[in-house]
Amino acid sequence: MLDQGTAAPATGEDQRSPRPSSGFGGRMMRRKPVERLVAEGGHGEGGTLRRSLGMWQLTMISIGATLGTGIFVVLGDAVPKAGPAVIISFVIAGVTALFSALSYAELAGSIPVSGSSYSYAYATLGELVAWICGWCLILEYGVSVAAVAVGWGQYLNELLDGTIGVTIPGWLANPPGHGGYFNLPALLVVLLCMAFLLGGAKESARANTIMVCVKIAALLLFCAVAFQGIKSGNYKPFMPLGIAGVSHAGASLFFSYIGFDAASTAGEEAKDAQRDLPKAIMLSLLIVTTLYCLVAAVAVGAMPWKQFDGAEAALAGIMKDVTGQSFWAVMLAAGAVIAIASVVLTVLYGQTRILFAMARDGLAPKVFAKVHPKTGVPRANTVIVSLFCGLLAAAIPLDQLADATSIGTLFAFALVNISVIVLRRTRPEMKRSFKVALGPVFPLIGFALCVYNMVNLPGITWLTFAGWMAVGLVIYFLYGMKSSRLAREASETVTLEG
Repeated sequence: MLDQGTAAPATGEDQRSPRPSSGFGGRMMRRKPVERLVAEGGHGEGGTLRRSLGMWQLTMISIGATLGTGIFVVLGDAVPKAGPAVIISFVIAGVTALFSALSYAELAGSIPVSGSSYSYAYATLGELVAWICGWCLILEYGVSVAAVAVGWGQYLNELLDGTIGVTIPGWLANPPGHGGYFNLPALLVVLLCMAFLLGGAKESARANTIMVCVKIAALLLFCAVAFQGIKSGNYKPFMPLGIAGVSHAGASLFFSYIGFDAASTAGEEAKDAQRDLPKAIMLSLLIVTTLYCLVAAVAVGAMPWKQFDGAEAALAGIMKDVTGQSFWAVMLAAGAVIAIASVVLTVLYGQTRILFAMARDGLAPKVFAKVHPKTGVPRANTVIVSLFCGLLAAAIPLDQLADATSIGTLFAFALVNISVIVLRRTRPEMKRSFKVALGPVFPLIGFALCVYNMVNLPGITWLTFAGWMAVGLVIYFLYGMKSSRLAREASETVTLEG
């Protein structure tokens, strides 16, 4: 009998070499067996990833990729959409994330690999859907890194102004269209995180853990100080823009909950992924949602909601207004600089591991699957992704980046919820270290909530998403369909049998 959390032995089709798919549609629907996904875990071109992460490190990766984005950066954009009811928006986004997190926990315990929802879709829904999911994850992670890096520069200026009395000139600290030519701080934080990642997963996790502890301390400090400035009148009217505003803000804030997805990308570098990943995912979501709602409640109570519109480094500004001193604002800005850097570090890590999995399957260029034999790090992958994200952050405004990330995240999460249902039906005998309660009910609720939040995103975001998907489909049909390992192996089978 198998141990809990161990995949069942391959049976039937899973044990055979890939068979030639029948027709054009059959080639797009080919699936990669779960056992093969797990067996290939950690193996890349020229080296292997190192299993060095325990549950604590995985939880810190999840918190690191989540905590900070929605509070330190996006809060100033979300409050004008919902007013004081932004607290409800965080709850809506958190509940949506919860149902998807349950599905992630089940799949992470069953298929502990680096590809996250891309790999889950490959095992359940077929190659075309897996490619679409991977393409969405590239949008989700790459743009998220850029969006958070933009916010980092705002708090860096606040810190510099409060300590040495100088700031980075606007033309060098803002993207085109927002009073500048090039956002240098955004590029610099991405390159700094790239240097950490090149040192190895264990070293990066250690640095991230320190930064996460600092960011939690900074947020608790904010709550303690800003609580003194709360005025009951600031909560009235509580929902000035109606439920539509609350829903719109909630959809945008979902961008702030992608951390547990980042944890699942560490499946091939975890010591015991099947045991630890589900626990890390659920624990991190609980901690993050609690802190988000607490800080949002204090922030809108301490400052009238209309003053959030256009406010940069909003939390630091609240600290200064409440105390009348710059000291506390400087302290918070310092914490935010460290906190946001940890988000960039962990999300950048997730992006490189997803591309690593896609390249191993032949759906992305081989260079992304090359692993340095000494450090166990996909070096070329890390450098290419970092440079791309850094330049994106330096040139694109924050508001456009956040909504683009939200729709990519929601689409990928919706597919994960469907994947749980499909895997339950196709592989009911598989042992799972964690199971979503109530069979297909919770995954279906998670799917519906993801669709609901996607509908509430603005039309321009949908147009951007449609354009991104169109480009992705062209790449798949011209490159991915022919270069995938399953396609090559099926072709070799036909040749041998002929």
